[in-house]
Amino acid sequence: MHAGGRAGRPSPRRTAGRRLAVLAAAVAWLALQGPPAPAADLAATGPYGLWDPHRRPEKPDLRTIRQIRFLTEDDFPPFDFQGSSGALEGFNVDIARAICHQLQVSCTIQARRWDTIVAALEAGQADVIAASLVPTAQARARLQFSMPYYVRPARFVMRGAAASPTLTAAGLAGRRLGVVAGTAHEAYARAYFARASLVPYASEEALRAALQQGAVGLAFGDGIGLSLWLNGSSSAGCCVFAGSPYLDSHFFGDGIGMALRRDDTALRQAIDFALFQIWEQGVYADLIRRWFPVDPFAQRP
Repeated sequence: MHAGGRAGRPSPRRTAGRRLAVLAAAVAWLALQGPPAPAADLAATGPYGLWDPHRRPEKPDLRTIRQIRFLTEDDFPPFDFQGSSGALEGFNVDIARAICHQLQVSCTIQARRWDTIVAALEAGQADVIAASLVPTAQARARLQFSMPYYVRPARFVMRGAAASPTLTAAGLAGRRLGVVAGTAHEAYARAYFARASLVPYASEEALRAALQQGAVGLAFGDGIGLSLWLNGSSSAGCCVFAGSPYLDSHFFGDGIGMALRRDDTALRQAIDFALFQIWEQGVYADLIRRWFPVDPFAQRP
């Protein structure tokens, strides 16, 4: 089990193997599905692609919940890291605190080394993991997960001075579109933007450099990683998001939830309820703006 988007955790060989497996699985799935739907139909339309305002979770019985002990990490900014004061900070940390405030219970948030975090939860040393743990089949065999509290959308990025193309199969015909080789983003682009001239790169860094230098007119990749790059100094203000986020769960996953022991159903229901309230009250939007100044979910012309 590993955290989504953590560069450098697995070995390069294992990373490359996973990318090829993702691409092969996606191509096989598409063969069974027949002709793909227009890519424009898959653009995100809901708020952050998470909550349906017409499906409100019922308020659970909170009398048995007196305290929640959260575990996170301290080396994955902006999700969780040690701030200048030595205290834990980040999006995961603030979401955990907002849950406790919403449920009106006390909570503790401790950092654990990544390779010990699941074992610590299973041993009863904590109640919830808030550390961007991907709910893979392997993880779900050991743990249960709350409703997602963030997803990793795919996004187009273009140079800021360029004219925005129409982001459809026809509108991208013949345009040089950069992707990272072997990823779900490459598989998606080959399925839905097949008329574009796809240019695979070996890494995210190589893809971004190619976009900055004009070797490709557009890049298509992980929206959160691209958001952080656009907001950082290495982009030098070169580029902007184009169009809308893409949230196809088959390619990009169902999102990241809080992880709990399999028998803590009451606590999981309480967290689901709190997450919905946090979104409905606008707290979630405030946290997105705080930790992601270039909003990975915002639509662009």
